Amino acid sequence: MSSQATDTSERQNWMGLLARAKATQLAELMPDPLPDHSLLRAPEIGAVMVRGRAGATGAPFNLGEMTVTRCSLRLASGAVGHAVVQGRGRDHARRAAVVDALMQTGEAAGVRARVLEPLAAAEETARRDRAQKAAATKVEFFTMVRGEDK
Repeated sequence: MSSQATDTSERQNWMGLLARAKATQLAELMPDPLPDHSLLRAPEIGAVMVRGRAGATGAPFNLGEMTVTRCSLRLASGAVGHAVVQGRGRDHARRAAVVDALMQTGEAAGVRARVLEPLAAAEETARRDRAQKAAATKVEFFTMVRGEDK
């Protein structure tokens, strides 16, 4: 796999993590004041079409629209960050774009430890909690062997 493909995959992972993060948690991990930046695209609210596939392999179909907020900015260092988050979170989109831009600078290791790793840990904890709640509702069915079945 090429270095660029690895970088793209890694960037997709952190951008997805930032998009799925709770806005309040991101604000706690990345408090004001944010690093100096200029907006290339101010946070704006819009809609995207969500598509699905029956059985993950069938023909694609339009499932419905979802509200998103997107933002693009440039840090004083020249790094450009982008973000698209679900809902109407202008502040969430701006913070996510700042983190995306910082991850492309020499501060990436510090930002990963301070912001991304706690977000990933919180996401994994929430995923584990959901799995435990679902497992608690699991019903085991069994069949007793009847005498005439022998």
